[in-house]
Formats: sequence, C-alpha cells, structure tokens
Amino acid sequence: MFATILIANRGEIACRIARTARRLGVRTIAIYSDADANALHVTLCDEAYRVGPPAPRESYLNGDAIIAIAKRADAQAIHPGYGFLSENAAFAQACEAAGLVFIGPPPAAIAAMGSKSAAKAIMSEAGVPVVPGYHGDAQEPQLLAREASRIGFPVLIKATAGGGGKGMKVAASQEDFAAALASAQREARASFGDDRVLLERYLASPRHIEMQVFADRQGHAVHLFERDCSVQRRHQKVLEEAPAPGMDDARRRAMGEAAVAAAKAIGYVGAGTVEFIAEQDGTFYFMEMNTRLQVEHPVTEMITGLDLVEWQLRVAAGEPLPATQGDITVHGHAIEARVYAEDPERDFLPSIGRIAHWRMPHDMHNVRVDTGYRADDEVTPFYDPMLAKVIAWGDNREAARTRLLAALAQCEVTGVTTNVAFLERVVAHEAFASGRVDTGLIAKHRDELREHRDDVPPAALIAAALAEYAAAADASAGVVAQDPWSPWRLNDAWWNGTSTHRATFAFADGTREHSVMLVPHGDGAFDVAGDTFSERVHATRRDGRWSIRRAGDEAASDAAVVTHGHVRHVFTPGARVRLARVDPFADAGDAGEAQGRLTAPMSGTIVAVLVQPGDVVDKGVALVVLEAMKMEHTIVAPAAGRVAAVHFGVGDRVAEGVDLVDVDAKQADVKT
Repeated sequence: MFATILIANRGEIACRIARTARRLGVRTIAIYSDADANALHVTLCDEAYRVGPPAPRESYLNGDAIIAIAKRADAQAIHPGYGFLSENAAFAQACEAAGLVFIGPPPAAIAAMGSKSAAKAIMSEAGVPVVPGYHGDAQEPQLLAREASRIGFPVLIKATAGGGGKGMKVAASQEDFAAALASAQREARASFGDDRVLLERYLASPRHIEMQVFADRQGHAVHLFERDCSVQRRHQKVLEEAPAPGMDDARRRAMGEAAVAAAKAIGYVGAGTVEFIAEQDGTFYFMEMNTRLQVEHPVTEMITGLDLVEWQLRVAAGEPLPATQGDITVHGHAIEARVYAEDPERDFLPSIGRIAHWRMPHDMHNVRVDTGYRADDEVTPFYDPMLAKVIAWGDNREAARTRLLAALAQCEVTGVTTNVAFLERVVAHEAFASGRVDTGLIAKHRDELREHRDDVPPAALIAAALAEYAAAADASAGVVAQDPWSPWRLNDAWWNGTSTHRATFAFADGTREHSVMLVPHGDGAFDVAGDTFSERVHATRRDGRWSIRRAGDEAASDAAVVTHGHVRHVFTPGARVRLARVDPFADAGDAGEAQGRLTAPMSGTIVAVLVQPGDVVDKGVALVVLEAMKMEHTIVAPAAGRVAAVHFGVGDRVAEGVDLVDVDAKQADVKT
C-alpha cells in the first residue's frame, strides 16, 4: 500500500477519498485553488498545497503544477477523483513519466474510451450493440447536418470527450440543428477543451443503466452489478439507484458479461463504468465507458458492502482484486439523491453565495452523506454546483425510498438556494415510487413536480411566531440584566389595556401576508391562531431548534427557524418556507422595477451576444448567452421591442443582478 497519495480534486470526492485513505493509514495531500483555500477537503487531508487561481484551467486542470506538488510532497501516487483530469490520458502518462502511480486505468485504456466515437467503434467490432448514429472524425457543420438528417430527428448531439450532461443538446428538427450544434460545441470546448461531437438517434423513453466494473493488473475483471441512473434533468443525473428496478437475472447477466468483456478488450485496470441506454423492452445499447470512479458509486458500495476507493488503492498498488465474481452479492437496495445549489423555480439556475446554515442527516441509520461543504463555505461560480449526495439503504426499494425521503426532510441549507424540496417531490412521485423510470420522467411530470403551495402550512407559521417570541425574550434579557427595575422585566407579551397576554406577528410569503397571534400560558404552552387555524401547542427550544407538539398529537415535531435580516427560513416536516417578517411601521417605498432591463440571473461569463442596439426583436428571441458553472443559459426577450442598449461583450464576467440588455417594449411596433 502507498504511504502517501495526492488527491487531485476538490469537494465531496476529495473528502471521500481522504476518509478511506485515513482508515487505511495512507497519508493524504490536498491541493486547492484560491477559491478553495478554506474548503473542507483541505482540512481533512494531512497536508495541503495551493495549486493556482480559481479558474479550473489554472488550478485543478494544471497537470504540470499538480505533478510538481506531488513530487515536492513525496507522494507515490495521484488519485484524480472524477471530473477534471480523471479521464485525461496525457495526464496519466505524465504521472507515469514522473515516477508517480496514476490511480486509474492505463493511459491507453483512457485514450481508447476517451473518445465516445472511438469507444463505440471498438464496442461495435466486439459485437456490443450501439445506438445508430454518426461517430466519425469529420466535424464540418454541413457534414454533421447531413448526418443528422440521415439519422432522423430528433437527434442527440454529444461531446465526444464529454460527461455529466455537458456538451449535450437535442435538436428536434433540421431548423434547430445549427444552433444546438454551436451550443454543444461551446460547452464542450469550455468543459473539456475539445469541441468534437458525435450524433445519435434520440430515444424517446429509454433507461440509463450502467455496470460497475473493476479489473486488476493480473488480468482479472469483475462487475459489481448495475445502477439505474434514468432520473435525469437535461442529461444530468438527479437520482441513482442500485440494483435497477425490474432487472431480471438474464438481462443483468448479459449486461455484466458485456461490460467485463469491454474492460478486458482494452486492458483495463481499476474502477470503470460501462454505460448502456436501454429500451423499455429490455433491448440495450452501449453508450460509453467512463474510465474513472462515478459520482454515484456510493449506491454500489451500499448494496455490496465494499469500499470502491479501497479497491482502487489496492489495485493501483499492484494487489489483485479483493474478491472474485462469485464472492460479490447484492444486499438490499440503495438510492442516491444529488443536492445542488440551484433554484428549481427559476429553471434550475445555479445559486452562488455563502452557506449561512447547514444541516445534513449525519446520524440517521443506513443513511450516508458525502459532501465537501459546511456552514460558512462559499459556493462559487467556478465549479459544479453539487453540494452533497444523500444515500439511503433499505432491505428493499420501498424501504430505501422511504428512508431517503426522511433523510431529505432533515437537509437544511440557507444562504444559497437548493433543489432539496424538488428532490423530495421526485422521490415521492408515483412514477418513481412505482419504479416506472426513464430519462424523461422529470420532463413528462414537470408540472406535477413544480412547487404548488396554495398557502403556508400552519406548522411553519407557528414555528416562525415562536421564534419571533423567543427572539424578543432574548433581546429583552440584555435590558433586564442592565436594569433590574426595567418595566420590560416581565417579558410575558402583556397587551396594554387588556387582561390578555398576547403577541401578534406578520409574515409575507411572496405577495401574501399572514398574521399569527400567540398567547403564552407558561410551561411551554401557547395558544396560536392564524387565518386558517386556531389551536394550542406545547413548545420547547433546545440548541436553536424547536420541538412542537400540537394538541391531540402524541409525538412532537422538529422545527428550525433560521433568520437572515428580515427573512425567516422555516424548516418543518414536509415543508421549507421562506417568510419575510413584516414590520407594520416600515415605509413600503417604491417596489417598482425598471422595465425592459434584462438582468443576469447568476454570476457568469458572456459567451455570445446575439443582438446590437437598434435591433427590433420579437418575444422569445435569444439576446445573450451566459455561461455559469460550465452550463449555458440563454437570455431571451420577454416581449417584442427594440434593443436600447447592450452593456457587455463576449468574454466579460458579470455578477448576478447586473443589467445585461435593455429592450424598449414601447418600440415593439417600430419597423426597420
């Protein structure tokens, strides 16, 4: 086993590798960009070295700098994690040339599978079925357009060096093809430094099933069963599970044998994933091979009881596989949910900022959380917005699904917007619960998966009112301490001119206002009343959290209220509510917003400006393309009008909320 390894990555995967290495007694070296100087992975490793500025090309993609640090730190090996340089054959070769072990497959195997086009050719020659498409080297736009017509629309455009849904677009028709191709190539160039693409027939309702494979230097190879990663959004995985729902033994055996054969055909070593696209009738096609550890590997670990990072380290150190195919068995079911800093109600725009409050279900039985974040960490625009992975295991699929829902209910994050509530809705949806999954599940049920809250739940309003009452008590405590004869010493919500002790608080939920009256009775008893409820509760506060038992309920429910300025983030079972405390004495002011000014929905870089001042545009016309977190976001005209001003050019970095383009809707009838 190695004495010291360098982890050439960041975030949750760097933390995850560090934990296994520590358990095995292996010293770890972290690298960090300027944006990650105080990141969790830096504190978990034994040593840490600055690798460069925040931009990935100048830090986590700077292979020469990483190798130099590894040599300086006396590391024997480099673990690339996933993403960044994990599937870079040149980097793997450079590690070997520097006398360092690359904890991954040989450079030749990476190169063979690194191009999706070349990989499909190899698989086709080996007799593995592939999706009809174009996988050639010629990349002239006119040729690609002809090939798309030959394949038939809709057609899928994919970066040959891609992954994670980046550089992947669907062209529904010939008219859409040129724009979709240009966008896919820009994303591919930005994410992988390679804008080559392949084309495939777009399958309407397929399943995404992948096989985990492992091989050693002695020529042994095994599979560790399948994962179903069908629940996706824009080709980005959202939920992953193992084993796949409805998988029969014959199909599992056929896919497993094909995956192992693929690994052996290219002299594979280490962890890899052979991905298949499968029709609902069971027909499957080879899609690609990822020559690295996958984001979703924890579900495989949960059902097999194996540590895949430990296997990686042992195989890279020259040891044989720790188990044979017959030794590996499936126990139960596991489901993983990816928690992202993004806003589902704003078309999943990435959210950037400082995490003010962070709570994950770390103490739940059979629940695992992999993360690289904690409270006060900064979510920057430079890297993927995934915050954590929440993985739940159960004796069967329904047990795992139910436990995952309970775990997600305990996830609390403020400071950035997350997709946790959206994940809860997907996991609870009947289509997922029944196992009828395909890659279009989210798109087909988009309206049902949106947040439809007619009113704020009473439990959330009760918790918010209790928190305000407690805050007032805390604030008055200081006054009482300074002046024991203060008239505010009796902080009992006495109401002037009556014999009733009560307090009333007002909160706004968007455009609606809610009033809650609270009457304390001592010993934690309160009468609470709002527009739609009136009841008695018993409440206690401990470590900033509330335990609230409503009259008639035997069990108390947990609630938390996190305050940021005038905003109250309320977390109660089944609800996450953002309320604004209404000050009845505040001046409402002018809430109007300048018309026709299109602002940046997030921080990012302008990659295309499609209009200029004076242009007359129709509603929905693309004006500017903004890239943030390696994904493109198109800003369109909200109404017909004339472009009055364009404030930024290609290559400019912009902050969230800045004015990008002004469109004068009053000039909609002006013709050029």
